[in-house]
Amino acid sequence: MRLATWNVNSLKARLPRVEEFLGYADVDVLCLQETKLSEKSFPHLTFRELGYESVHHGQGQWNGVAILSRIGLEEVHYGFGAGVDDPYEGDARLVAARCGDVAVASVYVPNGRAVGTDHYERKLAWFECLAHWVADVFTPEDALAIMGDFNVAPEDRDVWDPAAFADSTHVTPAERAAVQRLRDWGMRDAFRVVHPDDDRLYTYWDYRAGDFHQHRGMRIDLALVTEPVATRLTWAVVDRNARKGSQPSDHAPLIIDFSPLH
Repeated sequence: MRLATWNVNSLKARLPRVEEFLGYADVDVLCLQETKLSEKSFPHLTFRELGYESVHHGQGQWNGVAILSRIGLEEVHYGFGAGVDDPYEGDARLVAARCGDVAVASVYVPNGRAVGTDHYERKLAWFECLAHWVADVFTPEDALAIMGDFNVAPEDRDVWDPAAFADSTHVTPAERAAVQRLRDWGMRDAFRVVHPDDDRLYTYWDYRAGDFHQHRGMRIDLALVTEPVATRLTWAVVDRNARKGSQPSDHAPLIIDFSPLH
């Protein structure tokens, strides 16, 4: 089974790139972030013609998450549900569904902007909501994959130069602790399961200053999976080619493979 996640930074601008990716990557499930589309503007029919059902949680101009699946799409959840004080309510940052034997969530974690700001504090509060939602809806024995743009580099080796990010978001102890909390509950970083010792493997490069060509990147797009998936992982790769060419996103897709659960 092959899953992928990609922050496309505007699906309207990147739709031909996504269609191309689906044509060669042979993924069963694709999670998208930053679709930046309203519900009525999402190209469900385009993806259906390519063999994928789709579900979208969109706001319009900003954010937006989606799941495309060719192996089924059931039990859809939008956001954290009723009764949760989401600090980014209305931002369309989480959608989840059952795809075949696996529950899949596509998440777009808030950026946080700058340490010490309200945006940063609300980012940490959003992570708190995510941790509670996971614990309330799932168990560590469930086959679960939470995939998306986490806007956190889990370790210093996940950024091109730790000194360049001193006192910045994405690398603070509190943000990393929020990701670690999900691991402590029972999730594993799928990419690190397959590549435990490999450094300088990133998923995001800023558009400015030629960062991609100089490999000044960050690994902030993650696939966190429970043990039933982690023990079956066979392959993981960042598709750098999707970051090249005409009108690329500033993120590259992350792809993981695992053997069937049954």
